[in-house]
Formats: sequence, structure tokens, C-alpha cells
Amino acid sequence: MSKKEFLITSPDENKRLDVFLSHKIKELSRSQVQSLIEEEKVLISGKGSKPSYHLKPGDRVEIEYTIHGIPNVQPENIPLKVIHSDNHILVVDKPSGLVVHPGAGVKSGTLVNALLHHFPDIEGIGPVERSGIVHRLDKETSGVMVVARSLKAHSSLQRQFKERAVEKVYIGLVWGRMPQKSGEMTWSLGRHPKHGGRMSTKTKKPRAAKTQYSVEKELEKFTLLRIKPITGRTHQIRVHLAAAGHPVAGDSRYGRRKEKIKSPRLFLHAAQISFHHPDSGKRVMFSSPLPEDLKNFLNKIERITG
Repeated sequence: MSKKEFLITSPDENKRLDVFLSHKIKELSRSQVQSLIEEEKVLISGKGSKPSYHLKPGDRVEIEYTIHGIPNVQPENIPLKVIHSDNHILVVDKPSGLVVHPGAGVKSGTLVNALLHHFPDIEGIGPVERSGIVHRLDKETSGVMVVARSLKAHSSLQRQFKERAVEKVYIGLVWGRMPQKSGEMTWSLGRHPKHGGRMSTKTKKPRAAKTQYSVEKELEKFTLLRIKPITGRTHQIRVHLAAAGHPVAGDSRYGRRKEKIKSPRLFLHAAQISFHHPDSGKRVMFSSPLPEDLKNFLNKIERITG
């Protein structure tokens, strides 16, 4: 991994952050820089920013990056469950185990590869390795996602995510009993100071985060939650719940190392998403039922623990 730092000293350098970095670091394209900014690998004076930020004298720009040489993304005939399709958007039900787009260590077999096969018109809607993608779900997380099928939709959805006009609801099973029937977690999040691939509440570069929850069902050893992330930090739900002492069942990264009752995988499902349709402007909502593997596990623990 490479690390670089730039101190802005001249008014002549008053450029967009993504433009400035793509000019300074020739091996990075502008779209790659934008991705790094979204992933919080770029900081302005110790804080996260956005690609359109205009630099000013006194700003200290820090960037961490790795050149992976992502090849041209090829269409692949991967099964895809489509909930809705029109000229501007696709809504898909992503299965657990499917990575959203190519990146570090993943060159193929992603949702983007599948989208390019089934819907070739999304090519060029955004950076090539993220065609149509305006938000992500973790590899282990299943559930509903919206994909942009037109430049108009891409711009509209990105703006709605930025303005927090998109509402997402998850269903998650956590260990133990929550202290209240409903509440919110507001610990700031950032990269773990020693383990860069993890997020943590104990970070040198915190960013505000908020997650709301309500109890759906209480069991002897678990609680089924309805979860609404207000912000969209990486691994936000998982880190907040782990910090609260109630990690998500089956979470191999932030959960309990040894689970006597083992979930078949991460018990976190994106059940609902709502937003303004990019073309009509009407508020629309799409949902995905709890997958069979999670449903079966829930039935199993209800029989075992009551």
C-alpha cells in the first residue's frame, strides 16, 4: 500500500479534490480516486471529504492506495434475481456471498459482472468497475439493492444517498437482549488504528454515524431487530451492534469467536429500500423477504431456545 501527503500552499491549487489527486498521482484514474474518497482512504486535514471538495491553502491531503490493475470487467452469466426493472433503475435481490463490484483481490464473479451480462446498457453508467452501482452491501449481507440504468438515475440516486433521502431497513439477529425496545447508536466510526481492513469506534479519524433499531422478537439467547442506518459508514451496523455488546449472529469479523449456536452465515438482510424515482420523482419502495437459510435458522433457534 502506498501513502502520500500533499500540503496545499497556493491559491492556484484550488481544484476539486478528485481532479487534484488524479493529476498528482498519474497511476490513479479520476474514478479510482473517487472510489478511494468514498472508502475514506482520502482525508483532508484528518477528516473525510467528498470528490467535489475544492481545496484551499492550508489543507493537508492524505491518501492511501494500492494499484491492483483491475482489467476490463467482463459480462458473466451469473443468476440474478430482479425485483424491478425500467428504463432508469434496476432493483435486485443480492444473495449472500456475492461481492458487489471488482476490487482488491476480486476480479470477476461480482454483481457488476452479472449486471453487464443481463443488462448490457448499464456499461458506462459510472466507473467501469462499478457500472450502475450507487451503493453497496457487504459480501456476506443479502438483500435489496437499487442499480442505476441511466446517467440521470446515477446522478439522482447519488444525490439522494448523499442527502440521506434514501431509507434502508435491515433485519438482523443479534446476541443477547437489547437494553430498550427501541433506540439508536451514535458512536463515531473510522478505520481501526492497527487493522486497516476493520472499522472501529476506537479510531484516530472518527466520522459521525447513527444507527436506529427496534426489537421485532426476543428469544432466550438472541434478539431479532429491525435496523435503520441513518448514515452509511462502512460496516456501520455490524460495528455499532458489536460495540453495544450485541454482535450480529454469524459475524466472523466483528462477532463472537466461538458461537455455541452457529448461524449459517451473517444474519443481516437488507429487507427494504425507498427513494424518489429518478424519472417520475415519486416515492417508491421495494422489499425482499428473509431468505430461506436465515428463516430456517430462526425457526431452529426458536425451537431450541424458545
